[in-house]
Amino acid sequence: MPVYIAFLRGINVGGHRKIKMKELRASLEKIGLAHVQTYIQSGNVLFESNEKEDWLRQEIERRIFDDFGFSINVIIRTATGLEAIIADLPFSEDVVLKARASAAGEILYVALLLHAPLQEKVERLNGYKNAGEDYQVEGQEIYFLFGNGARNSKLADQMQSLGVPTTVRNWKTLNKLVEMAAARKSV
Repeated sequence: MPVYIAFLRGINVGGHRKIKMKELRASLEKIGLAHVQTYIQSGNVLFESNEKEDWLRQEIERRIFDDFGFSINVIIRTATGLEAIIADLPFSEDVVLKARASAAGEILYVALLLHAPLQEKVERLNGYKNAGEDYQVEGQEIYFLFGNGARNSKLADQMQSLGVPTTVRNWKTLNKLVEMAAARKSV
């Protein structure tokens, strides 16, 4: 069966929309997802299924509403798709190393979008870039380099203006999820 990763947007953030991971796993098993595994509390779920991505997204959203009482957006990627996201990093190693040398904390992030945004909306992001920040759009992903950190970034605050359901993960989390998915394939 194919391995998928569901990225749940906005759970367990600031004490809102709380879901215990054990309860989330049990909930998702009710819709027939196999080998459900979570990673950290921010809504990263690995599982196996023969269903199509669109059906999976809708059923996970419905199940969370039914079991936990609130609506969230879910973005789905296959394990192979997530590997491609990592492999396709558009920033050179030199650029990343230079940014990392002058920053504290994570500098690389990827916005995972339900579908590709309209080009005119993406171009609006240019007005919010500043020194040390950059982004590249690759299909349904936007890669961000935050040399000054994401917390104070005006660019990061503009994701909602794209008009596309989106969730963001840091590079370390995405790499860990790829590692976890690869471990399933080798079993």
